[in-house]
Amino acid sequence: MIPGFQTQKSLTCTTRRRILMIECVCTGVRFFAILSMQRSGSGWVETLLNSHPNISSNGEIFSVKERRSNITAITKTLDKLYNLDWYSSAAKNECTAAVGLKWMLNQGLMKNHQEMVRYFNRRGVSAIFLLRRNLLQRYVSILANAHDSAMKQLNGTHKAHVHSKDEAEILAQYKPTIDRKMLITELKRSDKLASDALVNFKNTRHIVLYYEDVVRNRTKLMDVLDFLRMPKRKLSSRHVKIHTKQLCDHIDNWADVNNALMGTRFESFLNGSSRRRS
Repeated sequence: MIPGFQTQKSLTCTTRRRILMIECVCTGVRFFAILSMQRSGSGWVETLLNSHPNISSNGEIFSVKERRSNITAITKTLDKLYNLDWYSSAAKNECTAAVGLKWMLNQGLMKNHQEMVRYFNRRGVSAIFLLRRNLLQRYVSILANAHDSAMKQLNGTHKAHVHSKDEAEILAQYKPTIDRKMLITELKRSDKLASDALVNFKNTRHIVLYYEDVVRNRTKLMDVLDFLRMPKRKLSSRHVKIHTKQLCDHIDNWADVNNALMGTRFESFLNGSSRRRS
């Protein structure tokens, strides 16, 4: 494994090799990258994909600033991952192994998008865009996560993701007060970042997945397995959703937020809709 990388699977190399050999004989290893934004479900989706015996996604590698300090550091980091001896550790019968990571758009990806498009196409890296339609729900999650990072509400420990309903209920008790003057600006910024990413990477091999669609219909992940050319398998995750109520129950100054968004293109977010006016 790469020094300093935290793999999402607690498997030894020998165990991993045996699993892959049992599953199939590979004709090649697929490289992928989950491209997303913070609090858009990437941690959850990654654990779902990692429950597939032939997929290994290695976490948010570029959360370490040194690895994204410049284009040389970025490509060096990617090469370390993709140049591992996946071929000899994945010999098999009917499918191919898929190896990747998750990468937030604001972690050097968009800043170096031209170089990364060339890199993806040269190395054969497939992009899995995972975005969130309702940006207001995402913003609530960002504020709640920042609050827990400071307050450490679960026995003095910060958890960005939880595995029990009890923990989820504790974290959901916090209701952020949203600055209505900055809200529209924040939603526009997030919307533009996602839109620009789709435009900038349109010439790569990619698939676009929305968090809300996966929540409503887990079979959407079968599209991703098809995209990665993986055999269909039932996928599972221990992640428990934190914010499950209506938005008005998760925002302290709901009336202010409601008034700020009424009549704007983001008005539909207020009722939990993922659609917005153009």
